[in-house]
Amino acid sequence: MDRETLERAAQRGIISHQQLQELIVFSATEDSDEPAGEEQLRFVRNFGDIFITLGVLFVAFSVAAMDLSQLQWLLPAVLFLGAAEWLVRVRRLALPGIAILISTLYFLSKALDISQFETATLQFLTLSGCSLLFYLRYRMPFSLLPVAAGLVAAVISSIGVDILKHQLVFSALGLTVFLVAMSFDARDRKRQRRASDCGFWLHLLASPLMVHGMMTTLLFSNAGVLDAGSSREIALLLFFILFLLTALFVDRRAMLVSSLSYAIYAIFKVVSSNILDSSNLPLMIFIGFGIFIVLFGTYWYKLRRLIFAAFRGSWPARFVPEI
Repeated sequence: MDRETLERAAQRGIISHQQLQELIVFSATEDSDEPAGEEQLRFVRNFGDIFITLGVLFVAFSVAAMDLSQLQWLLPAVLFLGAAEWLVRVRRLALPGIAILISTLYFLSKALDISQFETATLQFLTLSGCSLLFYLRYRMPFSLLPVAAGLVAAVISSIGVDILKHQLVFSALGLTVFLVAMSFDARDRKRQRRASDCGFWLHLLASPLMVHGMMTTLLFSNAGVLDAGSSREIALLLFFILFLLTALFVDRRAMLVSSLSYAIYAIFKVVSSNILDSSNLPLMIFIGFGIFIVLFGTYWYKLRRLIFAAFRGSWPARFVPEI
């Protein structure tokens, strides 16, 4: 049980403030052997949450299949917000809340008639604003992901969607979201409060933006340094290693998910053009990469302490979990 839940219990008189302090001290003692920056998935508590979420999704998919006019889509959006009052505000169910928010934004997007991405800047800003209101009302960390995604979509919509011309814009936007995520992480280095959960969801958005922008730049760049031999694929691997070290330093495994597909592509290209030529090569690469992920995940904190021992006590270390 996190500290915010205990504080709410004390405010409602369920436990005394003295018991609150004793429980906080006891919890800190019990968790002392656990890694300080462990990423906890607090948006699902038990199978009951999953079961309720399935019900929400059944209703959402059924409504989405209906033939409604533009303004009629506002009705299911309002009804789902009513469900949020019960399930999110009263019952404090995060996973059903995520499904409700996504469904509501979909219905609102139908009501706003987003038909052309290039001309939907105002609509994306509207969806982002609605997500922000949802966050202010229910304090659900996931809400910040569609807030940021709406802003990113609005920027991309205003400048065009040609990835071959604006790929670095994706990286710049991803870096901006990453810095915002780090601002939340820095406020909760022990990963025990809502700020850490907010940072988690923002990292899930920031990582694919940064990786996609940089990887497409390396893949389609006409720079001479990337044209000779396998220089392009080696550059991809070097970027992946740098990105991996960044994720390790800030202690966010979620950052790596978005870069795995690009890393597999780079490894496949380098190996196939230089070492092996086999029909089983893709399977061998996937097996090797899976083993790497298992070992790296298992020894995550040992590797983090070993690699970044020199950074302990430094200025950058003040913004991440203790090394």
